[in-house]
Amino acid sequence: MLDIQFIRDHKDEIAAAAKGKKLAFDIEALFEADRARIEAAQSLESAQAEKNGLNQKIAQAKSDEERLAAIAEGKAIKEKIESLEPMARETKARFDALMALVPNIVAEDTPEGQSDEDNVEVSRNGEIREFGFEPKDHIMLGESLGLFDLERGTKVAGYRGYYLKGDGALLALGLMSYALSKMSSKGYLPMIPPTLVKGFPLFGSGYFKGLEYDGEVDEIYQVASSDKETDGSESKEKKFLVGTSEPSLLAFHSGETLEAADLPIRYAGFSQCYRSEIGSYGKDTKGLYRVHEFMKVEQVVLAPADIDMAETLQAEMLSITEEILSELGLPYRKIRICAGDMGTGKYKAFDLEAWMPGLDRWGELGSASNFTDWQARRLDVKYRDPETGKKTPVYMLNNTALTSIRPLIAILENFQQADGSVVVPEVLRPYVGKDRLVAV
Repeated sequence: MLDIQFIRDHKDEIAAAAKGKKLAFDIEALFEADRARIEAAQSLESAQAEKNGLNQKIAQAKSDEERLAAIAEGKAIKEKIESLEPMARETKARFDALMALVPNIVAEDTPEGQSDEDNVEVSRNGEIREFGFEPKDHIMLGESLGLFDLERGTKVAGYRGYYLKGDGALLALGLMSYALSKMSSKGYLPMIPPTLVKGFPLFGSGYFKGLEYDGEVDEIYQVASSDKETDGSESKEKKFLVGTSEPSLLAFHSGETLEAADLPIRYAGFSQCYRSEIGSYGKDTKGLYRVHEFMKVEQVVLAPADIDMAETLQAEMLSITEEILSELGLPYRKIRICAGDMGTGKYKAFDLEAWMPGLDRWGELGSASNFTDWQARRLDVKYRDPETGKKTPVYMLNNTALTSIRPLIAILENFQQADGSVVVPEVLRPYVGKDRLVAV
């Protein structure tokens, strides 16, 4: 969400961002809603002030005649207020709904494009292996090595369900432990945040397309059962499962004013992640590439409202993940995301992709995004300027350090051997307890 004055001052850039991101957003409708909201609020305030004046007039009346006349006026004003209040609520609700749709502007050097096919490769690292034998995909390798069970996973969890077992479980947990240790060594505070959350962290971080959850478009699971309040009554709060720890980490400081001296703040969150994948129905239906739940280590940074510093921090976040991928020995590439493939609130974004021989293509491992103050305004996270005392929304950035499943796929497929075994990357051997996975 952006400031309305900023929107007015950058009308053309925001309209261009909406067009580039393929969003059906009418900026003139927003301005009209704002005018209606202000007019309705002013009319209501005027009537309420008039009512307050009449109350004083009644109290100061010198005769019954004056008092009765003032009471009659007060009755008329009360009726006027009762008619104005619904209008004020309706105009504000319309304004708020449209404000939730306002896209962030994009960096000037953002590539133009309509879809992920128009994203731009920035760099490529590592060599794509040439196999001297017919390589297997991760499904065949996982079955022969006893690493996971897709059939029983589907039986128990449904479509896209799976079990990790044996060395597969150790490998996935090793990836997470290794990534969290790496992030800690780089100055990111490790956190295990809630994965069952209220709606406001998801709205605040942009995981709801509008003001409220919409099961038709939001790839979020809503929990059907309700909680109990401390007094035993049924809670009215809706609860959801997060698709990443990003919303929980960003909401950690919601409603707070931080000190400038404490910025930037760096967090690394480990969590289970849940995604309905409703927008990806029919894609990658076999294997583990696209699943409903997995584990992930996520980076989040809260920074001062300085675009140059934010650029530096985004590069730092990416460099750590690149270091992780290099230490894992995976061939990967960095992709600059075009406007047409960029989310509503993103200012600048990159993807990192690993080569996956079984798919015979690059597979996305995660994204690094700079949202500037778009998320912070929704979540009400500010910092105080030590010289002026002015409160300013922070800039928020996030990046996928590592997930548990897609890197596992890349490891199995890239490090398989002619005898069907898989070499374990050296950095993961302390967690797996062996240097090679062999058939069971």
